[in-house]
Amino acid sequence: MKNLNELKIAVIGLGYVGLPLARLFSTKFKTVGYDMNTARVMGLMQGHDATLEVSDELLQDAINNHGFRCTTDLEEIRDCNFYVVAVPTPVDHNNRPDLQPLWGASETVGKVIGRDDIVVYESTVYPGVTEEECLPVVEKVSGLTFNKDFFAGYSPERINPGDKTHTVEKIKKVTSGSTPEVADLIDQVYNSVLINGTHKAPSIKVAEASKIIENSQRDVNIAFMNELAKIFNAMGIDTHDVIEAAASKWNFIKLSPGLVGGHCISVDPYYLIQKAQVYGVLPRIMSASRRLNDGMGAYVANQTIKCMNKNGLVVKDAKFLILGITFKENCPDIRNTKVVDIYHTLEEFSSNITVADPWANAEHVKKEYGIDVVKEIPDGRYDAIILAVAHKEFLDLDLQKLKAHNGVVYDVKGILPKEIIDARL
Repeated sequence: MKNLNELKIAVIGLGYVGLPLARLFSTKFKTVGYDMNTARVMGLMQGHDATLEVSDELLQDAINNHGFRCTTDLEEIRDCNFYVVAVPTPVDHNNRPDLQPLWGASETVGKVIGRDDIVVYESTVYPGVTEEECLPVVEKVSGLTFNKDFFAGYSPERINPGDKTHTVEKIKKVTSGSTPEVADLIDQVYNSVLINGTHKAPSIKVAEASKIIENSQRDVNIAFMNELAKIFNAMGIDTHDVIEAAASKWNFIKLSPGLVGGHCISVDPYYLIQKAQVYGVLPRIMSASRRLNDGMGAYVANQTIKCMNKNGLVVKDAKFLILGITFKENCPDIRNTKVVDIYHTLEEFSSNITVADPWANAEHVKKEYGIDVVKEIPDGRYDAIILAVAHKEFLDLDLQKLKAHNGVVYDVKGILPKEIIDARL
């Protein structure tokens, strides 16, 4: 069994999860980041992270002072002995788990892993994926035997894109290993770079399950708030006022209604839903929550149209302005954003839809969703303005100057002054 001083770490996948972790590991260990995206690797080695998760200062410090490097060359990670897999775990168009990125990363590990080496998975999965889906691939490609020639662990990521408070070094991490000795070593590795330490789970499956329920719990709770919003909106009661009143009780969990997008809360529950059905369990609450949350974009669009009708505005060919398309505020992440559902619902009535977002990469949005995005709001008067994302740049906008006569403002995030809006979620 290796000790900490002998470790050389390779992080496979340099996205929102892998890069911050690799940068952090580089402060204590020899660390190499591996990604198949040449443009991504070139950008990082020039000292800039396009996701904005790692500042230029920290990234350049890691490269210049800690020997951190990123590569697309498999040979450059062959001499590593501690591999961390941090690749996406998406769902397909039928919301079924897509394990292709994990299988591909496992093949990569299998090509370079050696005797007594360790591979740790961070990607969010249902219980059993690491041992039943990933490690057999590593065995097949490497010709080595799991828990005899090489070992494994699971430490679920807890990155919150755009969050500059709960950064990776401050996150308490769950760790696990395929043997008690390996579990201890993996725990030591993570503990050595984390401020708030770790929680060592008794098994890999427990660690996998802990991650999947973190996001599923959030999904269910937000779905409840979204359902309340629909009820109270129908009754003419302000949902946010209700929440503020209820939150005066000490044990009330204060959450707000909203669009549930991104790569975690809106995706990960499907992994547990699918696996539960294999075991003959129908997860009714989780499934209903997913359906409800996935329908909120269309609901917002229809509520906006309802406000327009009340104001006597013609919806057909009306001018719409959608503020924001990323899945959350002050972050360029557009993965699985539900703002596109607002856009496509409105598109049934008008082609005059402007989407403004100072954070989103317009080229990426066009490629992913076929929607044109501008960074600056064009001059003009809009029949309906929808604040979909609470980017800081939007908070001081003079929306009255952007509104047409009798134009409406719909506040998805519930942050605008009541006197300037017509409705909010």
